[in-house]
Amino acid sequence: MLFRSCVALSTSIPSPSKVALTPNQVRGFWASWGGWALDGMDSFIFALVMVPALRELLPKSGIAATAGNVGVYGGLLFALFLVGWGMAIIWGPVADKFGRVRTLMLTILCYSLFTLLAAFGQNVWQVAACRVLAGVGIGGEWAMGGTFVAEEWPEQRRKMGAALMHTGYYFGFFLAALANHFIGETHGWRPMFALGGAPALLVGFILYGVAEPKRWKASVKRVSSPFAELFRPEYRRRTLLNSLYVLISIIGLWAGTVYVPASVAEIAARNHLPGALAARLASYATMVLSLGTILGCLPLPWIAERIGRGKTLGIYFLCMAASIASSFGLAFYLQQDAMTWFFIGLFFLGVGGANFAMYTLWLPEQYPTECRGSAFAFITSVGRFVGAGFTFLVGAGVSHFHTIGIPVALTAIPFLLGLFLLPFGMETTGQALPD
Repeated sequence: MLFRSCVALSTSIPSPSKVALTPNQVRGFWASWGGWALDGMDSFIFALVMVPALRELLPKSGIAATAGNVGVYGGLLFALFLVGWGMAIIWGPVADKFGRVRTLMLTILCYSLFTLLAAFGQNVWQVAACRVLAGVGIGGEWAMGGTFVAEEWPEQRRKMGAALMHTGYYFGFFLAALANHFIGETHGWRPMFALGGAPALLVGFILYGVAEPKRWKASVKRVSSPFAELFRPEYRRRTLLNSLYVLISIIGLWAGTVYVPASVAEIAARNHLPGALAARLASYATMVLSLGTILGCLPLPWIAERIGRGKTLGIYFLCMAASIASSFGLAFYLQQDAMTWFFIGLFFLGVGGANFAMYTLWLPEQYPTECRGSAFAFITSVGRFVGAGFTFLVGAGVSHFHTIGIPVALTAIPFLLGLFLLPFGMETTGQALPD
């Protein structure tokens, strides 16, 4: 029902004239959406199983499984995952030269294989290596899927297509929560990673049903150094600003929301709730977060068309700052009803998390076809290296303060700083996708 209602909504927002989608556009969208959904599931699996996995793996690695070490090494593994995601910039030139669909297929195979292998890790370093390599694939899927939808969908429906595609990532969070409820809580963390092999099933569908975008096939220009194109005088400023905007979003997502399951567990422990109930509440919290983001994605193109790209991103930045500060800085420490208020804050944190959908809509509008894939991959990946540092700092902060709330609440600050950068971004409202 969610799938049907989302597609139905795309026919009414914002579309001056209804244009029917071709079979390739429909199949390509679902391939991109499905890959991004299973990508989101894959990304969030570790957040859900981090504590039990590290409690088993740290002693096997010669490290005491203390609460402090779990926080430090959890932050380290998140940081290494982001380093792998940063390395996903390699997919951009591949896509610009060899095609969006072929590259999309390779990214899905990459993250599926190494997430599956993580299920067999015998120490923390083997799992860390698998997480780095899985990150390389996961980072590429967003860039390839977003570029495909932008280039293949008709102009009248392209913007809504971008927003709908991005709901997939957070639908994946929902799938991860369901999997944790029915599998992880009973059978442990290894079967959860084994589920990461499922996205490989999409590859056959992509190979069978989806052709390259006509816009890419019609582009006769193939630049030899697409990354160099991004820093030509006409593109340099927008490339730097867009990279900063995405970095801010990354800090909020990976330094904040990935600590949601652990935060719920800490609140539950403080209230002397049984461990099984705490694990169930962590799954429910992920579902609330995911639902908020899915709902936040749907009005985004409508708002962006009316008030502009930069102002719309500013609204979502404000929502992120307010919800992070209130959830982790206030509700987390309440003596009464902490869990209830924390869940309310998580919903709005999810709504603010829809800011990522703006990049799926906005970035393709700023670059021509010959370097669009490289631009998307570079901008959405390069900030991960800096984001990895922030994620590790949050993990170290958790160890230092012996609490999750304060370090995570501080990640609201970059969103406020980002508001001052938004007026300098390139405004593309009302402009067609460039050739």
